[in-house]
Amino acid sequence: MARLITAGKKAQHTAKWARTMTKWLITWSRRRSVRWNIVEFGGATGSESRGIVDLLAIRKDHRSSGNGLKSGDLFDMVLIQTKGGAARNPSNMDIKRLLKVAAHHRASAVILAIWKKGTSPVFLLLIGQKWKRVDSADIFG
Repeated sequence: MARLITAGKKAQHTAKWARTMTKWLITWSRRRSVRWNIVEFGGATGSESRGIVDLLAIRKDHRSSGNGLKSGDLFDMVLIQTKGGAARNPSNMDIKRLLKVAAHHRASAVILAIWKKGTSPVFLLLIGQKWKRVDSADIFG
C-alpha cells in the first residue's frame, strides 16, 4: 500500500533535497585549493527557517587586501536561495530583498539554485534584477 504524504511534507522534503544537492554541486565544482564552507539556515525540525537566504557559501579571500590587512583576513561570500520541485522563482519583492541583504553583507554574488528530482541543480546568478544561468564552476570553481 502506497504511503500518502501531505503537500506540505512533500514540499519540505523537496526543499531539503534542493539544499543537499546544491551543497553537493558546490563541493563538486571546486577546482582550486580554497574550500567553500556552506552554512545552512534550517529550522528546529530541519525544515526551512525564516529569511530570504537558504545557504551561505563562504571562504577566506587570499588575495592581498592592503589597508593593513593580510591575505586571508577577509571573506568571499555568496548568498544562495534554493528552490526545489515546482516551487516558484523569487518574486520582484524577493529579488529586492536579496539585493539588500547582499549589499548589507557585501556578498560577491547572489545565486538561485533550482533543483528537480533526477537532475543536477541549475545555478542562476542575479545581475541587476535579472537572473542569468551560470556554470557552478564559474562561481565556486
